[in-house]
Parts: sequence; structure tokens; C-alpha cells
Amino acid sequence: MQIVLLKTDVLFFVLLALAGTYVLYARRHEHLVAPWRQVAERPLGMAAAVVLTTYLVIAVLDSCHFHPRLERMQEDAETSYAGEIRSLLDVALTPLRERVEKTYSAPFAVRAYAKEMIEQADGSTRRGYPRLEYAGAHLADADAERGADILRRALAGLAGGAAVWLGAAALAGLLVARRRRQGFAGVVAGMVRGTLGTPWRSILLTLGAILLAGGFCVALAPYYHVLGTDQTGNDVLFQALKSIRTGLLIGTLTTLVMLPFAIVLGIAAGYFRGWVDDVIQYLYTTLSSIPGVLLIAAAALMLEVYMARNAAAYTSLAARADLRLLALCMILGVTTWTGLCRYLRGEALKLREVDFIAAARAFGVPHRVVLLRHIVPNIMHIVMISIVLDFSGLVLAEAALTYIDIGVDPSMESWGNMINSARLELAREPVVWWSLLAAFVFMFTLVLAANVFADAVRDAFDPRLREAR
Repeated sequence: MQIVLLKTDVLFFVLLALAGTYVLYARRHEHLVAPWRQVAERPLGMAAAVVLTTYLVIAVLDSCHFHPRLERMQEDAETSYAGEIRSLLDVALTPLRERVEKTYSAPFAVRAYAKEMIEQADGSTRRGYPRLEYAGAHLADADAERGADILRRALAGLAGGAAVWLGAAALAGLLVARRRRQGFAGVVAGMVRGTLGTPWRSILLTLGAILLAGGFCVALAPYYHVLGTDQTGNDVLFQALKSIRTGLLIGTLTTLVMLPFAIVLGIAAGYFRGWVDDVIQYLYTTLSSIPGVLLIAAAALMLEVYMARNAAAYTSLAARADLRLLALCMILGVTTWTGLCRYLRGEALKLREVDFIAAARAFGVPHRVVLLRHIVPNIMHIVMISIVLDFSGLVLAEAALTYIDIGVDPSMESWGNMINSARLELAREPVVWWSLLAAFVFMFTLVLAANVFADAVRDAFDPRLREAR
């Protein structure tokens, strides 16, 4: 295979590297570790962290792109690669990606959702529900054997998920017992009772639910369409899983674009005051007065014109969709930094009058040193809280913008595109409901986990809440 690095892939991995650098740096400073230790003691916060980690793993697999190698027609032929760009997640989900039906089919169905003219063996035709090409194809009599086959495979998948969960729980117990230098049985009992400080019971229960759901899908997805198919016959479960990367990129890359503007301008306005404060206030007040939808629509239009004039540089659909996603992240970042900038300006105005900072300025300490050593560390709790609180809002923003056709490219899998395509499906008779439900469940789970984790981070990093406790 030939590795491909899309623009969003590079930025996503840079952001992960920055997060890893922060972890290494924080481990050497107790004042940074202490708030995260409080987060780790929150049962709901850690349960949400497990869900977010699962989504992150899927997004990382879907961000490792490559051109698949074509088979050689002759042994001495040169190695050639397909023009299609795939990811490691595509490889893992090959059965779901390749099993494309003709049109709609309901979850676990073996026949199409709408009646068609079916040709009989004797040459006559009748109107009925035709058999699906892939779902239930392993059964001799799919209509009669489907229920028992689904039950058998579902139980096997749940048993496999439970076995993996037991192995993971045993491994966690061994690691904790080794670290605490206690007996394995005592550590397991502490995990069950929740007396070890870290809420292992919540972590393991959440992990167990994820593994059971994963085992269920792994056992049934190669033989049935677990969440049905859409109008073009594509598997809805595959689309929902592929949409995870889009949702996470919108939330993370937009933050990467937003933070430099908010931190630099907010601190500068509050610390230097005077004309610097006036200019920055005028800038973010003016920007806040412009409807964000208009800016995004204008940016999308200019991007379409640019790609049309440079069509030779964007021959791949994946490259065009990636550029549009990157542009959406940038315009969202440019339009959402103003709120955090206001908070940081107010905090910097308060901090510059604190005694130790006033003393540093009186002794002639350079402004650069004051900002880096005193101001920035004391406003990072606001930055951290804002990042986790804004993430869920950005994920929902993608769905709303794509719904009105100014979001991600229609060829890119996203929950917004799934919801947008489900508009007309809800007007059909009978109603096609599973695409909308799948997008809702996956997006709801991510947003709920992000909000719960944000609450835990806010309680741990906000100094006023720490003092109140």
C-alpha cells in the first residue's frame, strides 16, 4: 500500500501529539496533575472518558489513509496502486463496505423494504418484496431461518464480548494489584465495592457495555445489515462508524484553530489595556455581529469557486472532501474564538492587578516573562473548561450546517449528511426511520459523553469550585 496523508490527517495527528506532550509535561507538575486526579475520581466522568476513548480509537483508525496496491497482471510488472483512498477502518469494515444492496432494507431484513416487480421461474412477474443480495445469503430459506440464526449469532457475539470484557477486567485487576502491592482478590473486591479511589466499577461497566455491543455487531454485521441500508443500498452501520471521524475532527481541529486567536488576543487585551484593548474589543465585537452562517456560506462558495478553477489539483473525491472539511473547521474556528477571548480578557484584567504580578512589573520583569510564567498558567483552567464545553456544540454545529448544505462535502460520511438524506425518507410510505435513528444515537452518545466529561473537568479545574469544596 501507499500511505496518503490528507491535510486533516496531519492536523489531527499534530493535535494528538500536542495532547501527548501536555500529558508528559503535566506529569512532572503536581499542580497540573491534581485536577486530573480529581477528574479520575468521578464515576460519571470516567465512564464518559471510556466512551470518548472508543470514539477516538475509531477516528484514529479512519485517519490512517493509503492507496491499496493493485494485483500484478505479470510477475515482472511494476507495482501500481489504486486511485481510491482507503483507511484502516475501511479494511476492518470491508464486509460492510462491499455488501451494497439495490436500495432500502430494514435492520436485519432479508428482503427489500419496497415492493417491486419480481420475475418468476416460469417467466411471469408478480409484485412483492425481492430478496436482498447479501443479507441472509448464507441461509437456504432466509424467511424461515432468519430469526433462529440471528438469535444464535447474537448470543455468540454477546458471549465473545463478555469474554473479552472478563479478560480486560482481569488484566486491570492484575495491574492495579501490582501497583498497589496488594492481593488480586482484595483488589477485585475493592473494584466491585468502589473503594479504590478510581471508580473502576463505572469504568468496567461502561467498557462491558461497549464490548457487548461490539460483539453483537461483529457477530451479525457480516451476515445482516444491522442498521439497514440507505437509498443507494449502502450499509447504515458503516456510514455511522465512518461519520465518527468527521464529528471528532470538527470538534478538535476547530479548537486547534480557535485557541491561538482566543489566548493571544484575550490575554493581550486584558494585560496591556489601552489602545490594544480597544482594537481587540472592536475586532471581536464586529466579528460577533456578523451571523456565522453567512460567513460559513460565503467561505463554502469561495472554496467551490477555487476548486473549480483548480480542478486538476483535486481529482480525487477524498481530497476535495478533505479540503472542504478543513475549510469548515477553519471558518468555525475563526467565528467561535470570540467567546473565549472575552473570558480570557476579563481574567487577565483581574490577574494583572494581583500583588505578585504587580510586584513583578515593579521590579522590571519583562512582559514576556510575566505573561508566560504568571498570566498563562493562571488562565489555563478557563481554556481547559472552554475546550471540553465547546466540543459538543461544534459536533452539533456540523450536523446543523450540513443539513442546510453548507457543511461537509456530500461525498463524505457524516451524521449531518445522514440526517440531511433522512429528510425525504421520513415522508415515504412506509417510513424509512433507521438512518435518522442511527445518526441520532451515535451523535447523542458522543455529545452526552463530552458534556458529562466537561462537567467533571469544570468541577476539577475551576478554582472557585475547589475552594468551595
